[in-house]
Amino acid sequence: MRTRSVVAVLAAFAALLLVPPLAGGLTGGGDGTQLRGLRFLVPNAPGGGYDITARTAAKAMEDAGISGAVEVFNLPGAGGTVGLGRTVNESGNDRLVMSMGLGVVGSVFTNESPATLADTTPIARLTQETEIVVVGKDSPLRTFEDLVAAWTADPAAVPVGGGSSPGGPDHLAPMLMAEGVGLDPPSVNYISYDGGGELLAAVLGGKVAFGVSGLGEYADQIEAGELRVLAVTAPERVPGVDAPTLKEAGVDVEFTNWRGIVAPPGLDEAGRAELVAAFTALRESPEWAEALERNGWQDAFLTGDDFGAFVQAESDRVATVLRNLGLTA
Repeated sequence: MRTRSVVAVLAAFAALLLVPPLAGGLTGGGDGTQLRGLRFLVPNAPGGGYDITARTAAKAMEDAGISGAVEVFNLPGAGGTVGLGRTVNESGNDRLVMSMGLGVVGSVFTNESPATLADTTPIARLTQETEIVVVGKDSPLRTFEDLVAAWTADPAAVPVGGGSSPGGPDHLAPMLMAEGVGLDPPSVNYISYDGGGELLAAVLGGKVAFGVSGLGEYADQIEAGELRVLAVTAPERVPGVDAPTLKEAGVDVEFTNWRGIVAPPGLDEAGRAELVAAFTALRESPEWAEALERNGWQDAFLTGDDFGAFVQAESDRVATVLRNLGLTA
């Protein structure tokens, strides 16, 4: 009996060592001190839009003195719904937030996720940005007109890559483009990559004819001349980007991506208010203003219940688009 008791104690101690403590008990932020113990879950691979947004926000919060050290970690899978499920399962943890956006909205439908964004606590919408149609510097497609000619001649021979699973922004944008140039969306040869990092390698390696992604993910490669932008999906030309809008190129499509922050369900009012206050302080900081300009992001700040209503409206809109495209029942 004594031996079994000692073994049980040792096993329990080992379990405590193996399981990282939740940071929900840490305090700070709401009373004017730094928010401490914050963890950022990124639901896709390093290098994607959610990853860049989370790491940029974390650094700006640290540099502005809004928070202590912020841990950013990646949990990719199923278009972001693996990370969404983890977030939903962390009920009551007010020191965990998840970077998300339109891509996760679509993935909930196309991956038939049991966890939905309605199960989370909405904190803030941070940014919006144009999608870009991009090719490698050595691509034979020199203009958007070249792309349309090749694409409409043989859709299967012109694969398009995106850093979203079906239903995400990098998927919806080319599907709407296809409709705009007279192609049947199911004929499009779309290849899904887990985030912008994997997509970048595919574009540069010639594995896809062109890619569709957010401008901020590839700003450095565009500036360095490694990538060439053929068109932007925004309603107006983007300063510093030598490319027409889709409408200028003869395709009646406008499309804008957005990104934001959600937290687990079950937060008390104080915990939720503290997170909203922290991201409000981020939005008002010069560090974040510089990050917006550097990444080509537009400020789209919206918090709390207003953000929750926006996410629900986006869910309804994406469900309708996917049905119209024949991609869901």
